[in-house]
Amino acid sequence: MSTSPTTTTDESRKRLAPDPSKTSGTNAAKTASEIRKERLGGRDASSIPMPAQVDQKRIYYSYLISFIVFHTLALGVFVPWLFSWTGFASLVVFSYAFGAVGIPITYHRLLTHRSFKTPKWFERFLVVIALCNGQETPARWVAWHRLHHHESDHQEDPHSPLVNFLWSHFQWLIYENGNTAKFSLYQKYARDILADPFYMWLEKKTYAGVAIFAAHGVLIFLATWLIGGLTMGFAMPAFQLACSVFIWGVVARIVVMWHVTWSVNSLSHMFGYRNYETDDHSRNNWFVALISSGEGWHNNHHADQSAATVQHKWWEFDLNYYIIVMFSWMGLATNIVPPLHKRRAAREKQA
Repeated sequence: MSTSPTTTTDESRKRLAPDPSKTSGTNAAKTASEIRKERLGGRDASSIPMPAQVDQKRIYYSYLISFIVFHTLALGVFVPWLFSWTGFASLVVFSYAFGAVGIPITYHRLLTHRSFKTPKWFERFLVVIALCNGQETPARWVAWHRLHHHESDHQEDPHSPLVNFLWSHFQWLIYENGNTAKFSLYQKYARDILADPFYMWLEKKTYAGVAIFAAHGVLIFLATWLIGGLTMGFAMPAFQLACSVFIWGVVARIVVMWHVTWSVNSLSHMFGYRNYETDDHSRNNWFVALISSGEGWHNNHHADQSAATVQHKWWEFDLNYYIIVMFSWMGLATNIVPPLHKRRAAREKQA
């Protein structure tokens, strides 16, 4: 990936090596471990400070208020009047239709790592689906995630749990970080995304993404009320069903998917096992893999960021990858990047 400063483990290791032209004497004799420690982080560190440009006195109230409002409304799942099996089913179905398809498949594997290709019209359709999760514009999501890989568990990582758990889970979104808020960062890490006129428009007209996000909730409510009205009559039962689906299938689903995404950032860098000695604390976490349809095999991903799959052992099931394969059967996904060992074997065969 030409636009991302790092897309492979080998490339990430290169940035740890000292410049021979700038080293002499004892500096030239420094070990890789010592260099990692000087950079404040990495797999040998147990803690790091917050990113240098974080200002805890400046709060992004748009995020904070949104988090409070949605978490409060999500408590509606405990209100008996708002429960219905249809509402519960909408939570499950929409978590995959909007959540899994929108974030790990579209924002993460398609846009950030270019693990497969789709027709442009379908890519933009998937981005609209992704916007319905309330997880920022494509350029920002991609830039932040590529920065995370470039600085994984070092000080400038936007959301390392080496700061603390809550920081990596959601606090990094609340406090102003002068680095992640700069448009120059998006140009550096997401230039290919901004080259698309639609994505640039979303970045310039921030209200557009918010409008799409709000509209999908309204449309789901109205569609449910209409279907309920046609089948049960336009009375209280139809309205109650629409409210149930809205709370479960929209509000609660958005909150659940926030925590699923945040858990990849936090829990998958704290608990689990490692198949590869990457220069970070990435872990394979079975619980996160379960709730995120495969993203929890995070150490596998950090070791091979370009691959469309994170299933490196037969039992490390990666549902997101099989959805991509399903897209390929429909002619909607091509150039699916295989795992590193298969890419190496193909290169050796061609040599």
